Amino acid sequence: MIFLSQRSLTLLFCCLLSISAAAQPSLSQILPGAGNNPAKQTLPASTDPLGRETPNGTFFGFLHAAQLGNADVAAQYLDLTPSRRQTQGKDLSDDLIAILDAGFPASALKSISTNPEGTAQAGLPPDKERVGTVSIGENLADIILIHRPSPNGTGKIWLFSQETLSQVPELYAQLETHQVESRLPNVLVLHTPLGMPAWQWLALILAIPIAAGIGWVLLEILSLPRKIWRRRKQLPELQRWTSVSGPVWLLLAVLVHLFITYYIRIPLLHRTYYYRLTGVVLVIACAWLTLRLLTRGLDALRNRAIARGSAGTGSLVLLGQRIVKVLVFIAAGLGIMGALGFNMTTALAGLGIGGLAIGFGAQKTIENLFGGVSLLADEVIRVGDSCNFGGRVGTVEDISLRSTRIRTVERTELSIPNGTLATMNIENLTRRDKILFNPTMGLRYETSPDQLRYVLAECRRLLYEHPKVETPSARIRFAGFLESTLSLEVFAYVLTRDFADFTAIREDLLLRMMDIVAESGTSFAFPSRTLYLGRDQGLNPEKTEEAIAKVKDWRQEKQLPFPDYAQTDISQFRDTLLYPQPDSAVHNKKW
Repeated sequence: MIFLSQRSLTLLFCCLLSISAAAQPSLSQILPGAGNNPAKQTLPASTDPLGRETPNGTFFGFLHAAQLGNADVAAQYLDLTPSRRQTQGKDLSDDLIAILDAGFPASALKSISTNPEGTAQAGLPPDKERVGTVSIGENLADIILIHRPSPNGTGKIWLFSQETLSQVPELYAQLETHQVESRLPNVLVLHTPLGMPAWQWLALILAIPIAAGIGWVLLEILSLPRKIWRRRKQLPELQRWTSVSGPVWLLLAVLVHLFITYYIRIPLLHRTYYYRLTGVVLVIACAWLTLRLLTRGLDALRNRAIARGSAGTGSLVLLGQRIVKVLVFIAAGLGIMGALGFNMTTALAGLGIGGLAIGFGAQKTIENLFGGVSLLADEVIRVGDSCNFGGRVGTVEDISLRSTRIRTVERTELSIPNGTLATMNIENLTRRDKILFNPTMGLRYETSPDQLRYVLAECRRLLYEHPKVETPSARIRFAGFLESTLSLEVFAYVLTRDFADFTAIREDLLLRMMDIVAESGTSFAFPSRTLYLGRDQGLNPEKTEEAIAKVKDWRQEKQLPFPDYAQTDISQFRDTLLYPQPDSAVHNKKW
């Protein structure tokens, strides 16, 4: 019941808004035809105090005067002689407003011309205008206005033609008395606040909780299959129904209220305002429902894409969802303007011109928008990727309509416009499948050729044996003679994507290479000149002899590993080295 009362208050607010708008004088009462044709606002001030220069002004002016009980003013809109207006004006205006309320469609009010000269119509002379047709029982009658000179001689005015007035008595005689009014107290029928009988005001208000209740019942009926299927666990995704129940209920309740109002038969002018405001509520309900459905659908699509590993598609869906929401709001705004009676042709033309002006003034914004779309469509970067953006390394946290936010390694937040990012060279570190290990070693010039061969062979064997180094691409070569060093270049790929793991593996390889250099009897060269003032102890003779002897054995056995080891030896070496080393604290960890 609390749920129903909250929804009843929502519908009550919407309908009270409609009723209050119906109770207010429209802009056309003050200036007939305003709001329908912006060009009308550029005309000089009205020369007729009743605003009868246009067919629209005459029709709405008569409705206001007649429904507010101003019979003398209403008679001024009829094409009658002064004497006949004096004797028959009140009765004709009362009968005519009753006919219009009973049989004139509210939708025809939008098409009544606001041109002072009227609109040329087939079968009618230029001084006549057919504004619509009334349907009373089985009879149809045209409502025709005629263009007459103004009584004050300042121009011409539009009046209800004698052709139309001549049909009023016959049409009025065919009107059926409202069955409800015959059973109500006279105070509710005769008392007409703001030009509408009190019983109709009361019926409109009482229809609000009734419509809310019927809407709630219809909503429960629609959700009954969901509850049954949820109990059987056949369609668990239908649990999301609750997210759209609010807009669906509002839509149902307003439609029910419209159905009830149709049988209340409120006056034409009040019906016009009611339909306008009800149209606004319907547009809001439809936009609300559309947003909920799009949000649910696109969220499910994004989650499905992320679950499949397509994070870029998920980010593109997120950006598309934001764009769609903006478009829905724009469409809802245009729909509300149309429901309120604005000329949408002029509004759309103005929107096009304004769009061009905004496009020229917001080139950067549009550039950033399309830059973000292109980044996500090409999947250059995705949320969560670690990249190098022009020398700044960071992780992508969000890709919005305007910019991309990046969390740098210094833990600061870097925002880069999408337009700039689309033209930038981006290095995606997350997508690398392995990491390059490419150090350069420099040995002393005192190193003998065989010592150098020993270092090359053992380091090459180290790369082949290490389980975290890609064997086919691993190599170490004597690169050349530098100013103070013999240069050895290492090129290998470490089989990891995580940079922290790479630093540990790199450390292990460098330490093992230092051991090999030490075992060869030589050492690393310093990037400087050395002046020996004392006796130079020279190289280690024992290790030098050992290295020379081993290279001699390789040569005698024709197993000298230059330019490389034999493929059979490489196959035997592969993954035979223990890593981490047995004395490492993390030796038992699975790598």
